[in-house]
Order: sequence, then structure tokens, then C-alpha cells
Amino acid sequence: MATQPSVQTLSTGADKAKLGGSALLLVAAIGVFYALAKQDLWLRVLALLVVMAGAIALFLTSEWGRQLVGFSRESVREVKKVVWPTRKEAVQMTGYVIAFVFLMALFMFLADKTLEWVLYDLILGWKR
Repeated sequence: MATQPSVQTLSTGADKAKLGGSALLLVAAIGVFYALAKQDLWLRVLALLVVMAGAIALFLTSEWGRQLVGFSRESVREVKKVVWPTRKEAVQMTGYVIAFVFLMALFMFLADKTLEWVLYDLILGWKR
């Protein structure tokens, strides 16, 4: 399997400015929401969403935003490769797990009662 070389990108001043502008727009979105306190709620929410959309758009144009979009696309591609079990396989595996848990619980119970009998009745002679 060929490994992809790791590419390290340097953050430029423009990217830092985009990230800073995006953060400022987020703060401004909250400020706008509260500045319009005397307006109707739908107008306040609309203003909040518009300014937040601008912050997100500005973030996505930065290097970090492009990396996030690339990572998201690769994640979706990997999830599509997953082979999910059929209903029959899932029911069988669930049955196996339940049976194993029951057998282990029975074993632990028997081991506990055996050790209790050996220690308290045979060795110490404490009869209940």
C-alpha cells in the first residue's frame, strides 16, 4: 500500500487574516443578535445566520477550511467503503454475544460459590 507523502503547508499572512476575520465575524454575529434586541425574533435570527454564514464562508477559503473540506470528503469516501452486516448476520452475532455473556455469568457464579464453599465450609469450618 503506497503511503502519501505528508505535505506541510505554511500558514500565510492571508490565511491568518482570514481566520481572524472569521473569528471577528462570529463575535459580530452575536453582537448583531443582541444589538437588534428590540426587533422581531425572526429578524434577529436572520441577521445572526447571515453574518455567521459570512464567517463560515471566510473560514472555508482559508487553508484550514480547505483542509477541513478535504478531510470531510475523505471521511465520506471511507464510510462508503464500509461493508455493513446483513440482518441475519447481525442477529446471529447478537445471539452469540448474549450466549457468551450468559455462560460467563454462570461460570463466575459457580466459581464464586465453589470458592465460598471451600474457604468458609471446608477450611474455616464456618457453617451457616
